[in-house]
This record gives sequence, C-alpha cells and structure tokens, in this order.
Amino acid sequence: MTPVSQANPARPMAAAGGIPGTPRPRQAGEEAPNRPPEPVTDQYVHREKPEPSGLYRLGSGGEGRPRLYFDGPETPGSPERDAQAGAPEKGGPAQKAERCTGDTGAVDREIEQLKQRRAELERQLDAETDGARAQELKRKLAQVEAELRQKDNDGYRRRHTTFS
Repeated sequence: MTPVSQANPARPMAAAGGIPGTPRPRQAGEEAPNRPPEPVTDQYVHREKPEPSGLYRLGSGGEGRPRLYFDGPETPGSPERDAQAGAPEKGGPAQKAERCTGDTGAVDREIEQLKQRRAELERQLDAETDGARAQELKRKLAQVEAELRQKDNDGYRRRHTTFS
C-alpha cells in the first residue's frame, strides 16, 4: 500500500482502477454516439401452469365463487373428481343413512337436582332463627342460584349433550 504523501495526483482514478460500469472518458477527437440508448424492457416468457405444491388449492365453486379444495393423501384429484366424490357410485350398493340421537338426560337431572337443592335451602332459611346460620344458608342459596342460572339454558344443554 502506498502512503498518501507518495500518491501520484496526475493519474486519473477511472484509468487507475478500470472500474467496470463507469463510462470511459472521451479522448480528444472522439465524437459522442448519436444514437440514443436502447430502453430496457421486460420480456414475457410463457410457461406451463405448475402443479400445486401443497395439499390445498383454489378452484371455482358454485355460482362463480372461489372454493378451496383439499387434496389429501387418499383422495387427490381435480374439482370435477371432488364434485363426483360426494355422489354415490352408480350400480354400487346404496349407503345406509346413519341415525344419531342426542341425549340431554344427564343435564336435565343435574338441573333438577339443583332446583330441589334450592327449594330445600329456601325451606331451611324460612325455618332458621339463628342469625349466623341464616347467613350461611343465604350464601349457599346464592351459590346454588348462580350455578342454576349458568346451567339452566339451551347453550349449556347443547354443549353437554351426549350423542349416540
């Protein structure tokens, strides 16, 4: 490496390194090119549509709406094949429809027990003369009523229905 004090200031930088991409300085007597530079444009290269790489793909569903299709390991196929998969095969045995029944008996029994417990606590509270014992019964009654409000509704019954 040359110290700065010994550098030759008469030598131009572009000529020293020959840096690629920098325009070459014109020498005396050279003319500038008369043609304008060619514009850089993109080119369209036609390619075939690639196979989907994932298990999910987008297709067109009914009424022009997009639909998401799933190609599982057991049923890869096209949208036409997926549409045919839902229909039973011609000539094959007809599939028997399964019946499913929901049972809310356990929930109904639980709610009935809570109602009986509430009625029993109300009777005990009416008959109680001791103030401390009455406060304890009121606390238990409030707890049973809160649990009853939580469980005695359609949402709780639906969530705790047993199907067979």
